[in-house]
Amino acid sequence: MTRFAFTVEFDGRPFMGWQRQAHGPSVQQAIEDAIFAVTGERAIIHAAGRTDAGVHGLAMRAHAEIGKDIAPFRLMEAINARLRPDPVAILTCDVMPDDWHARFSCVGRSYIYRIANRRAPLTFDRGLMWRVIQPLDADAMHAAAQILVGLHDFTTFRSAHCQAHSPVKTLDRLAVERDGDRIAIHAAARSFLHHQVRSMVGCLAMVGMGRWSADDLRAALEAKDRAALGLNAPPDGLYFVRATYPDEAVS
Repeated sequence: MTRFAFTVEFDGRPFMGWQRQAHGPSVQQAIEDAIFAVTGERAIIHAAGRTDAGVHGLAMRAHAEIGKDIAPFRLMEAINARLRPDPVAILTCDVMPDDWHARFSCVGRSYIYRIANRRAPLTFDRGLMWRVIQPLDADAMHAAAQILVGLHDFTTFRSAHCQAHSPVKTLDRLAVERDGDRIAIHAAARSFLHHQVRSMVGCLAMVGMGRWSADDLRAALEAKDRAALGLNAPPDGLYFVRATYPDEAVS
């Protein structure tokens, strides 16, 4: 068996999320079905992270073990051909050591959340950004975001369905940048809780609207209570950007 690592790009709009679901299509199922069509093998693909319905991926890392003797480039090309017309693409394919694991070897995960801060409806970016019509103060959002950086109990920002053993996480980066009517929120950590990024973004948006102060955000964090959450942002604007591994430089 050969362990192949993939970098996967996907539009999350048609899917119930990354993980295979009994009640709808998933990115995992689309790739596994494509691998079966190419190799005749029912391989299981493991990812660096899981994404909810409607969340997108720019460079999700994943791996699968395949018995067929096939070169990585040929495998990538064949899988991409079988994936059409699903909005999923294999960007890279490499042979990895047997002890390399897309999830358990990963030491860092990065997301970006994209907001369109405008009154006009979205056309090209519908389902790909969160449209917020109220003016947002991106500088105030960035300043408040630094309250969440570091080691904290993120219970307030954790889904009730989260399966993580502990709500304590170390957030390495949370930065808010504006470019015209577009706002990008960058989040990086070793790992995240279920809905953590969307919940943080929703509360930062409340700060940007002037409905919350930085002190309100701090109080929500310190409450360690999901009921203290101000707003959970929709999945539309969330993208998995990067998975980092020990042998890679962190930028």
